[in-house]
Amino acid sequence: MEVLVASAIGIMTAAGLYLVMRLRTFPVILGISLLTYAVNVFLFASGRLTIGAPPILTEAEVYSDPLPQALVLTAIVISFGMTAVVVMIALGSYLGSNDDRVNDPESVAEEDVT
Repeated sequence: MEVLVASAIGIMTAAGLYLVMRLRTFPVILGISLLTYAVNVFLFASGRLTIGAPPILTEAEVYSDPLPQALVLTAIVISFGMTAVVVMIALGSYLGSNDDRVNDPESVAEEDVT
């Protein structure tokens, strides 16, 4: 189970980094979202992967730690708000310049000449 979760975190991180390095705004937003999901899964897995255990301290011998669950829930809410802000900034940039490229316009003009 741990190998599967670690592999999923690694794949999401690699895909997120690849998308962040693209030159368009939409893949950058998707890459940031994938990196956020990878961090959320990492935080959730840091509380030990226990199946069928209660999330609170009771008379049970095995329990799951509620702190990573609370951290992930908070991170999901914050990432949703930040994604909405980034989408609005990207939309404003696209509507202002009719282009969704991330890089500098002067460097694009130099690349077209050569």
